[in-house]
Amino acid sequence: MRVHKLTFAALAVAASLSLTACNDEDAAGGDPAPASSSSSADGGSGADGSGGSEQGGDKDSAGKSSGGQGADAGAGSGEDGKLAKCHTDELEFSAQDSTIDGDTEGTVAVTLQNGGGRDCAISGFAGVDLKTSAGALSAKRTGEPADPGVLKDGESVSFAVTYPMNDSGGSGVSVTGLVVTPPGETKSSSLAWPGAKTLPVTDGSGSPVKVGAIGSAGQGGAS
Repeated sequence: MRVHKLTFAALAVAASLSLTACNDEDAAGGDPAPASSSSSADGGSGADGSGGSEQGGDKDSAGKSSGGQGADAGAGSGEDGKLAKCHTDELEFSAQDSTIDGDTEGTVAVTLQNGGGRDCAISGFAGVDLKTSAGALSAKRTGEPADPGVLKDGESVSFAVTYPMNDSGGSGVSVTGLVVTPPGETKSSSLAWPGAKTLPVTDGSGSPVKVGAIGSAGQGGAS
């Protein structure tokens, strides 16, 4: 009986120790859960919360703002929105006699038609040279103002070339052709001369031929 009592007592002690160990393990296992939960809450607050989203918002906002400014600057630049000038190869040239009966001077209207497929800017004075039996004769500019203008695709503009009539009764100087260089260009176009066949002989004090600003001719103007 004594042996049995000791055995039962040992078993009771062992059971008690086992229960205590289990309780300690449960307590130890339960503690990390709140700590982990607290860690998750801190992490969630950094990711969702104000910190992450505010930083992301700042980056997005900064990115959009700088991108918009860049796009606006790119669109606004490009020669400050001004049209490119009209080039010789984009223009079609023609000339016609525009002298009115009774005028003391002869007039030729030179017309430039835009065939370049785009609008372009044109203003100022074209270069004009007459081909004559005495050599090239360059026209002088008139003193009228030259306003800037836009020549739309398919439209035309003209300017006047004036010259003295040969009323001397002599043969004068024969005119065989007309060479026109658009404003700001170096390439020229050669045309037949539609005006009087001769010019009076001058004393060499200067060219008697005058060229008006783009848009100065009454005929063949912008259409």
